[in-house]
Amino acid sequence: VTRGKSNLKVQRRYSHPLDRTTGLICDQTVVLTGFYSHKGFEAPLRRIRFKDSATDKTLIFLTNNFTLPAFTIIELYRCRWQVELFFKWIKQHLRIKAFFGTSENAVKSHIWIAVSVYVLVAIVKKRLRLSTTLYEMLQILSLTMFERIPLDQLLAQAALEDIDPISDKQLILFEYRWDTTATNCILINSKTSLSVQARNSAR
Repeated sequence: VTRGKSNLKVQRRYSHPLDRTTGLICDQTVVLTGFYSHKGFEAPLRRIRFKDSATDKTLIFLTNNFTLPAFTIIELYRCRWQVELFFKWIKQHLRIKAFFGTSENAVKSHIWIAVSVYVLVAIVKKRLRLSTTLYEMLQILSLTMFERIPLDQLLAQAALEDIDPISDKQLILFEYRWDTTATNCILINSKTSLSVQARNSAR
């Protein structure tokens, strides 16, 4: 569904019956006749003209959907931002980067499967009383998909994991002291007796 300009060149093929008392002016099947617009889209379109009583403006809508009622088309355009937010939510939360197919059945099946997985993970989160976010849980499951670990153990272990402690072999500044009695200054670890020779600096 999109808005049409007032100077858009079209040829009417059929006029659908409508109730003009509702604000609808016309509901037509048209084809684009402009030089560039006709090359860009040759298939028939549906043009709906509607007068908004609140703003007293005449609006033109174009769509390739010929089955929905005219008012539904108008409402779809009015709610277009919510539709955009819905698809944004799908991409962010359902982890759908691209659809496996382009047919209506393929898209619907893909979305419903992703929604089912999301709901199941939300149920698991509630029953196990985990503080991990749903996004983190889905990430964990995607990385451990083929591991034979009980789900409760896997998620509980991931929730308890913290940053790895610093390795004993890693140099820690405050565990070293300077030995200035040597010819060259030496750093000595008080725990491991590991020493690091340093060059004398000019004073």
